[in-house]
Amino acid sequence: MTGAVEGPRRIVLDCDPGHDDAVAIILALGDPAIELLGITTVGGNQTVDKVTRNAQSVLVMCGREDVPVHAGASRPLLRAVEVAEDIHGESGLDGVDLPEPTVPVAPGHGVQFIIDTVLAAEPGTVTLVATGPLTNLALAARLEPRIVERVREVVIMGGGYHEGNWTAVAEFNIWVDPEAAAIVVDEAWPLTMVGLDLTHQALATAEVEDRIAALDTDLSRFFVGLMAFFRQTYREHQGFPDPPVHDACAVAYLIDPDVVATRPAPLAVELRGEHTTGMTVADFRRPAPGDCRHRVATKLDHARFWELVTRAIGRLSGGGGEG
Repeated sequence: MTGAVEGPRRIVLDCDPGHDDAVAIILALGDPAIELLGITTVGGNQTVDKVTRNAQSVLVMCGREDVPVHAGASRPLLRAVEVAEDIHGESGLDGVDLPEPTVPVAPGHGVQFIIDTVLAAEPGTVTLVATGPLTNLALAARLEPRIVERVREVVIMGGGYHEGNWTAVAEFNIWVDPEAAAIVVDEAWPLTMVGLDLTHQALATAEVEDRIAALDTDLSRFFVGLMAFFRQTYREHQGFPDPPVHDACAVAYLIDPDVVATRPAPLAVELRGEHTTGMTVADFRRPAPGDCRHRVATKLDHARFWELVTRAIGRLSGGGGEG
């Protein structure tokens, strides 16, 4: 992470909600260390129309429909659309009743919103956080290369240096659009990969759910409903006793660097391997060079992470953040 800047971290959240994306949105809205400038959506966990509607519904639940939602890419750069219905259900947010949005999707493509937001801001003040396939970020970098040197940092939830989940070695967000991921990783901006090695530590245990349920608000009940469905699908399809809430880890990293430990390591995305396409390769063979612009997340402070999430839900529920 780069040096401290006064005030909250100003972010654009590029996502495909998704149960864990929903928690990332809640955390971004509910922690004063983050200023959420807007949400862009990308086809991933479900089709872009569905995940865009989901982003709007989460904003309704948080009482923050002032945050613009811009629909982005509907398909990968080169490959066929692939969704994660087995994990996230038909809607992408199965397990809860989703409120109807009352504010329309913002005009303009998500990629253009990313470009316009970065160019309009002072250099080094906007962070791009991507928790879905990286199609929008790749398109933005290619359409307007000037943004690469102007962003403060890119943080992606995706990949893994030892783990995969969609194939033996590839994580879903990278697998869906590996060409876009390769573009984003190869660009000159500072990039932190919050991958499966880290996010598989972010389990929503029964203790976590009980603490959040004790808030006894509409938003806390929404969270518990999301996790109940997520737990069922993760047990059935991934063999996890509790669901890992991947995407919120990328936001937590920006809120408090002590929550997510990272280390520098050069990164690359495999595009041609018969069995390894979509693999994120981190080079740990020697100390990273001084000019290494990649970092990878390694260790999560589980208690502190869930404290951040619980406080965010409390703040958005009008309870001041105390759980």
